[in-house]
Amino acid sequence: MTVTVEFWYLVGLLLGFLGVVFTFGKLLLGEIEKRLDQRFQTIDAANKAAELRLDQRFQAIDEANKDASKHWDTRFAELMEQNRREADGWQRIEKDFLRFQAELPLQYVRREDYVRNQTVIEAKLDSLALKIENVQLKGQQQ
Repeated sequence: MTVTVEFWYLVGLLLGFLGVVFTFGKLLLGEIEKRLDQRFQTIDAANKAAELRLDQRFQAIDEANKDASKHWDTRFAELMEQNRREADGWQRIEKDFLRFQAELPLQYVRREDYVRNQTVIEAKLDSLALKIENVQLKGQQQ
């Protein structure tokens, strides 16, 4: 049993077979490309959704940072004001103390000065008493 096939018939069959394979390959590649496009669209949609969520999170973080910054700015301003008031109070106390130190010698006498002045006064009174006594004795003698 021998099969005889003409050369051009065999070339035609081969070309037909290659055409069918090429067509099926093209259809298969078209389906693969369609699936890849769908996959990429799904991935793009997921990426956009994730990007939107990240943007929302970043906005929330930025708002929280702004609120925290306002809070700390307010707190630092309060502390600076308190520090300024405290410094003013200390300056006032220092001025009062310096004024007190300046007035102290005018209003108060040191103990040693008081004792010395008291001794001088007592000595003068003693000498005056002695003079009065001498005058009385002279008056009695005459």
